[in-house]
Amino acid sequence: MDFSRDFNKDPFIVIWELTRACQLKCLHCRADAQYTRDPRELTFEEGKNLINQIYDMNNPLLVFTGGDPLMREDIFEITKYAVGKGVRVSMTPSATPNVTKEAIQKAKEVGLSRWAFSIDGPNAEIHDHFRGTAGSFALTMERIKYLHDLEIPIQINTVISRYNYEYLEEMAKMVEALNCVLWSVFFLVPTGRGQVSDMISPAEHEKVLRWLYDLSKRVPFDIKTTEAMHYRRIVIQQKMREAKEKTGEIDYLSALTEKGLTGSIDGLGRAPKGVNDGNGFVFISHIGDVYPSGLLPVKAGNVRETSLAEIYRESPIFKSLRNPDQFKGKCGVCEFRYVCGGSRSRAYAMTGDYLESEPFCVYMPKSLRDKKAQ
Repeated sequence: MDFSRDFNKDPFIVIWELTRACQLKCLHCRADAQYTRDPRELTFEEGKNLINQIYDMNNPLLVFTGGDPLMREDIFEITKYAVGKGVRVSMTPSATPNVTKEAIQKAKEVGLSRWAFSIDGPNAEIHDHFRGTAGSFALTMERIKYLHDLEIPIQINTVISRYNYEYLEEMAKMVEALNCVLWSVFFLVPTGRGQVSDMISPAEHEKVLRWLYDLSKRVPFDIKTTEAMHYRRIVIQQKMREAKEKTGEIDYLSALTEKGLTGSIDGLGRAPKGVNDGNGFVFISHIGDVYPSGLLPVKAGNVRETSLAEIYRESPIFKSLRNPDQFKGKCGVCEFRYVCGGSRSRAYAMTGDYLESEPFCVYMPKSLRDKKAQ
C-alpha cells in the first residue's frame, strides 16, 4: 500500500453509508437507524459513479456501513463493481438474520476482503443491552463461525462505554479466542443516540489507551482505535520511554514530526500519519451528503451536486480540519497536534465547535507546562 498520499488531496479511507435501514436498536447508534430504507438513497448507478470517483482519488480503502448494508438488495452488485475496479472493500453489517451463510458466501465470491462485526461485551447480557436487541450476541457468535468456515478475515468492532469498561480484559481474550485479525476499538462520541452519560471519563480514556498499548505487544491481532486520536500520543510516549530505557536517548523530533510517522503503521492501528476527521478520512451518507466523519455531522456538500474530490479538497470545513495550527485551546499548541489532533467529532459534540480542544484528553502540552513553570 502506498503511504505517501497527501491527505490534502486524497483520503486514506472512505466510509459510505449505503442505507440507514437496520433491524437493531443500538444505544449509541450514530445514524439513529430506521427499520425501513429511505427512498432518497443513492441509486445503484449513482453508487457506481461514486465508486469511480473514490477510485480516482488514489484508490483509498472503502468501507460499506449503515444502518445495515445488507438491507440493500444490490449490496453484492455494488461490491462486485468496486472490487472489479481494484478497490479494497470491507463491510460492517449488523449481526441480524440477514447475515446468512449464503450472504457471506456471496460476499466472498464477489471479493470482499474483510468482514467486521460489532461485539460490545464478553457475554450476551452486556452486549445485548448495548445493542438493544435480545439474541444479538448469540447470533454474532454463530455468524463468526460461518466466516471462519469460509476463511474470510474477521475484524471485531467494540465501542468502549461505561457498560463494558470493566470487562475489557475479558473482551481481549474473546477477540483472541475468535481468531480475529483486528480489534477496532471505538471511543464513544455523544451524537445520534449516543449520550454523554454513556461515556467513560477523560482519566479512564487515558487508562484504557495505555492498557491497549501494553496489550498490543502481547496479542496476535492488530489493534486500531477510532475517535481516540490520543492513542497515537500514548504510543509515541511509550516508545520514547522504552527507547530511553534502552539507550538513554530519545529521538524526540522524529517521533513527533510527520516525517517520523509517515509510513509508520506499527502500533498506530494501521493508519499512517494523523488520520483524523476530514484529514485522510471522509464519510458519505445514504443520500450523498459528505461529512468529515459519520460522527461529525457538519455537511460539506453532496455528491449529487459536486464531485467528491472537489468537496474533500476544497471545502472550507475540510481545509480547516487539515490545519492543526488552527485548533483551539491546548490542542492548538500541543506538540502532538500533527499526529494526534484530538477527536474533532468529540470536540464538536461537547462544545459545538469542531476546532475546539479534545475534551476527553488529560494531557497537558509541553508549552503550557513550561508556561506554568515560569
